[in-house]
Amino acid sequence: MNRNCVIIVAAGKGARMKANINKQFLNLKDKPILYWTLKVFEKSNYVDEIILVLAKDEIEYCKSYIIDKYKVKKIKKIVEGGSTRQQSVINGLNAVGECNVVLIHDGARPFINDDIINEGIKYANLYGACACGVVPKDTIKIKEKSGFSMETPKRNTLFCVQTPQCFKYEIILESHKKAYKEKFEATDDTMIVEKYNHKVFLYNGSYSNIKITTPEDLIIGEKILDNSEEVLT
Repeated sequence: MNRNCVIIVAAGKGARMKANINKQFLNLKDKPILYWTLKVFEKSNYVDEIILVLAKDEIEYCKSYIIDKYKVKKIKKIVEGGSTRQQSVINGLNAVGECNVVLIHDGARPFINDDIINEGIKYANLYGACACGVVPKDTIKIKEKSGFSMETPKRNTLFCVQTPQCFKYEIILESHKKAYKEKFEATDDTMIVEKYNHKVFLYNGSYSNIKITTPEDLIIGEKILDNSEEVLT
């Protein structure tokens, strides 16, 4: 078996966007953000199927206005999201069938590319767990509660983690099951596998692989699309 599956998590409400709809359904170049995300995986030769995790009250809307409208064929299952991102990922993992590598990706991160997907699958097969990302451009400070700077880590030791985060299926599934049982809460999936003694290989993502989170990100996203022939074709 050499099947690769991506779980696209799109159940969050995105409060920082301050919009009256889920941020994944806001438009970039007259098409929803989630459309652009799905399109990359739909076209990828490295991904066999997509599992889409959505809020319960948005499933029918997404089917009509994105999946059916734009003929996304690789979506094998649509799963109802949970109360947290972590629960949404568990729901997605439980829906996976036969699969070797699982990629977990943010629905609001539309500028992923095929090279990053391919590298993630390669390193997941080699090491069991990996994540893409970039070295921060800014100097990072560790701040005390009082507001003063406590420490300045060396920038070349820091890494801004993006998605997809890629895993051998049995590793991420078992780690999530343990975390659920022990009520361990994490901000991303690499934290969960690290908790259960799996090392995570970090590889180069892209500074363009941003997550659309705030209104300012929509402006940046429009510029990225303007300059990206690959995404627009």
